[in-house]
Amino acid sequence: MKVRFYTLGCRVNQLESAAMEAELKKRGHSVVAFGADAVVVNSCAVTAESARKSRQAVRRLMKENPGAFLAVCGCWAQAEPEEAKKLGAGLIGGSGDRMAFIDALCAGAGGTMVGDPKKRREPELLGSAVLEGRTRAYLKVEDGCQNYCSYCIIPFLRGPVRSMPVDRAARFAAECGAPELTITGIELASYQYGLGELLRAVGKAAPDKRLRLGSLEPRAISEDFCRAAAEVRGLCPHFHLSLQSGCDETLRRMGRRYDTARFYRSVELLREHFDNCGITADLITGFPGEDEDEFSRTLEFMEKCAFSHVHIFPYSERKGTKAAVMEGSVPKQLREERAARAAELAARMERSFLSAQTGSEQEVLFETKVGHTPNYCTVEPPCGGLAGSIKKVRITGVDMVNMTLISAI
Repeated sequence: MKVRFYTLGCRVNQLESAAMEAELKKRGHSVVAFGADAVVVNSCAVTAESARKSRQAVRRLMKENPGAFLAVCGCWAQAEPEEAKKLGAGLIGGSGDRMAFIDALCAGAGGTMVGDPKKRREPELLGSAVLEGRTRAYLKVEDGCQNYCSYCIIPFLRGPVRSMPVDRAARFAAECGAPELTITGIELASYQYGLGELLRAVGKAAPDKRLRLGSLEPRAISEDFCRAAAEVRGLCPHFHLSLQSGCDETLRRMGRRYDTARFYRSVELLREHFDNCGITADLITGFPGEDEDEFSRTLEFMEKCAFSHVHIFPYSERKGTKAAVMEGSVPKQLREERAARAAELAARMERSFLSAQTGSEQEVLFETKVGHTPNYCTVEPPCGGLAGSIKKVRITGVDMVNMTLISAI
């Protein structure tokens, strides 16, 4: 059977698709870009826009692959299985049990098998998935979330927290076939066996790998965590913290479990323990009730944190969340205007961080056309033929248009 995959959403979705692709190949099937017998759409529903894109992808892929069997899985399929069925999906899986989904696909079985996320108690042991030209791999050690932020549907679609045991994670890390491994999860800070213990075990099992951590809640950053993380030789000094707002009143309405003081303490701890570390963040603009004063405080807090990069999203309503029925809705145009203003500030901070790298020597993992430093700056290669290798280079300048470092050997 020839199978085409189309994946929307987060890195977790991407590694889950990669794991399903690997399983199909192991069973003698092939993964193709054209001429598919079956099409698998791994969908996303983190926002209303994500759900719309998932529906759009299903319609488009049906047209591009006439006669192919359509199978849909992921968070949107979990949330709206009947809609997926109306759009022509013959097999509908949810946000869990990928191997059972592959079993059904290989058997040519149709039907709906989304299950109840609230009843999930065991983690999926999918192993590490190699992506991006075989230079990077991702290992999901945690699934589910129990934070129930007011804007987020994911706890309802992914279920409670389930964590991969430390020894199993270390074993998968040792078997990883890429020079860099990112440890990730839906809510990685909720990893049940301790992130410090996990890092020590993975670092010991895979001493030749560069290691990265996926997105973290700021509450996960403590003195104990930083001391343990700093002992892991291969851990890259880049940390992505989930901010969402730099205003305490907005954070309370969002249902976040920290305030700006706690967030900033996390930033301080990381910079105390990791020299020249890159700290990136997520930000939502135009959340219900956000006025100009609250947004201004967010901008001030962003500048105080001096992030190396910020992912910025205008708020998008998600049916079924508390925020979707909150008073004080911000007009969409204003949400987007604030996102643009925040992006201007983020770009200034990023340029400043990149400029500070000039003159340094850094070990860069080159992927295809570019590479990345340990603190996750993008680097233009000094010559050809470096894809797949880690090379020590000297940073000679900055391309301010493309936000990349210029290097020389």
